[in-house]
Amino acid sequence: MEKISLPFSEFTFTYSRSGGAGGQNVNKVNSKVTLHWNLLQDSVCPAPVKERFKNRFSRFVVGDEVQITSQESRSQKVNQDECIQKLHSMLNSVLRPPKMRKATKPTRSSIKKRLESKKKDSLKKENRKKIY
Repeated sequence: MEKISLPFSEFTFTYSRSGGAGGQNVNKVNSKVTLHWNLLQDSVCPAPVKERFKNRFSRFVVGDEVQITSQESRSQKVNQDECIQKLHSMLNSVLRPPKMRKATKPTRSSIKKRLESKKKDSLKKENRKKIY
């Protein structure tokens, strides 16, 4: 299976203070990373892949731009790598088009089994009736 790898030059990053526990350093360090990737200006991804990406991951798409954030680590570099890894895994998940469902008919034996089961249940309930 082929994979899409995007050049690093297509990404822009913004950094901000992340929430949560962190001690005294939490108010001084911008460790939260937001990756910005412009879908329209991309040169690597084919159009159908971009369309499937937009449909499946619409909550990450703002206008023509994809925004992915990470604040798991206290390290800016680790969060940056995690954002890139998230984007690549998302792209690779929509790389192949989904299989079309083929409508099938039930087999003759399965129809027969279903009808016999219904008849059996009907007789069971019929025998429960009280005769007055």
